[in-house]
Order: sequence, then C-alpha cells, then structure tokens
Amino acid sequence: MKELAIKAKNVHKTYGNLTAVNNLSFDVPRGICFGFLGPNGAGKTTMMKMLFGKAERDSVQGGEVSVFGYDPKESALEIKFFTGIVSQEDNLDQELSVIQNLMIYSKFYALPAKQARIFIQNVLAFMELSDKKDAPIRQLSGGMKRRLLIARALINNPKLLILDEPTTGLDPQVRHMIWDKLRDLKKQGVTILLTTHYMEEAFQICDDLIIMNKGEKVMQGPPAYLIDKHIETYVLELLHTGDKTCDAKDAVRTEFMNNRMLLYADDFEIIKQISDQFKAGDFILRQSNLEDVFLKITGRKLHE
Repeated sequence: MKELAIKAKNVHKTYGNLTAVNNLSFDVPRGICFGFLGPNGAGKTTMMKMLFGKAERDSVQGGEVSVFGYDPKESALEIKFFTGIVSQEDNLDQELSVIQNLMIYSKFYALPAKQARIFIQNVLAFMELSDKKDAPIRQLSGGMKRRLLIARALINNPKLLILDEPTTGLDPQVRHMIWDKLRDLKKQGVTILLTTHYMEEAFQICDDLIIMNKGEKVMQGPPAYLIDKHIETYVLELLHTGDKTCDAKDAVRTEFMNNRMLLYADDFEIIKQISDQFKAGDFILRQSNLEDVFLKITGRKLHE
C-alpha cells in the first residue's frame, strides 16, 4: 500500500448558518491524481483551501487533516513551501512579461536568482512556453495563461500540486496537452489534487475521486469502478420527444431532462429494440459514462 500524502478525517467547515463541508473523510496515496467532483457549492474548493491553510477547518472532536505529515492549522507555511497551487482565477501580473512573473514568484521560495532562472527555463520548456518567455502577459491567449499558471506552480518543484478547475474555458487541444503534462507529473511522483466540472477530464487523469454534494461525500472510487458499479451499461437518449412515446421494457430505467428522455439498461439488445422505434437524428445510443453517474447521484436540477 502506498504511503499517504493526505489524510482527512471528519472534516467540518461552516460559515455562519451555512455548512460548506460536513464530516468529510478521505485518504490520498502519494503519487496519484485525486479528484473532487460536485455541483457548484458542493464544498470542493473549500476543502482544497483547508488543505493548504487558506481556510481553517472547524474545531470538531475527532476531526483531523494531515498533508505529508503536517496539520494545516499548525503548519500552513510548511505545506505551502512544498505545494504548487493553480487557482480558478487568472492572478498573473498583467503589466509584466512571462519571465518577470516567474522571477517574482520564485522569490517567495527564496530561490537564488541563478537557480530560479534554471527552474524557470525548465518549467517553461515543460509547458511548451519557451518561445513566450519575453512576451507581455496581455499578449497571451487564454490557453497560454493557464499553462503559465501551471508552470508557475511548478517553480518550487512541488510534491503536491493543487489544481482548481485548471482547464475551464480552454479548447480541446490545450486541454489534452495539459492532461498529458499532468500524467507526466504523476510519473515523476507528484501528488495531484484536482477539482473539475469536466467529467471526461476526471475520467482521463484521476486515479481516485470523490463526488460531493451539499458538503458531503456521496461516493468515492476510481472513475471506471464508479461507472461499472453505479450506472447501467448503455443509455438511449431520445431527443425532442414532445408527445412521442416508446415501448420501454421493465429492465429499463427512465430519466427525464427538459425535452429529453434517457433510458438506461445493461442489456444492449433491449435498448437497441427501443431505438428501432425512432428514426435517425431522434436518438443517441451510447455507453454510459462518468457524467451519467454524476447526474444520477447529484440530480439533474440546477444547483444555485
């Protein structure tokens, strides 16, 4: 069994009458990518912030957090020293160039200038940004800025990398490039924590994940395991059903979303027979995925 990077037990966090995190427990072995999924307001970002001391957990009997042996309540500075953090927001200095942003950031870790330049050269090459080192931040595309934020988080050669929705709004090419880089970091032994709303992203790079809802853990496991154990194998999406009906079998589970009907079953032939009642363009027949599990567990209504 791998040594643990993070251990969280019975963690609580409240803001007045709002319970953001409620009795949350999980373990993260070293060198894996661990994901937090959940609707907006589920408590994902709050939990992440408690891990590196930006938010302080409630004092509850039996509650504890350990990050590589350190308690964030007592040793937040030590944790930040070996952690790289990529927040949701773009907090680069827009008035400076790429290399100036990174040089200033390196000073937070007391890196000598010569060593910092070597590290910066390496992280820019790793994120394929070497040719942009002298470019003003304002000239970078959204994808370049996200890659630069990850490069900046790697300056201190972290053993823990925290990513809060790192690829939101990026085109597929940049997203896949970042996934490849995260896989490389895992091979180097870096432990990665990830929050994301992209189910495909979680499926691609997470070794283990938890699904949260209203501050609580409702499910945990490797993505493929969750799909195998908690959702039927096949789904038939009937589009623009209106007043149309279909002859659904007893072995089929039915859900409705807006003007769509979704039918789930483990038997492909049953689903195929139902799809034969409709013409091409009126349905999508596919295998179930992590998003189906997520929506089954957290519901299809909007979470405000």
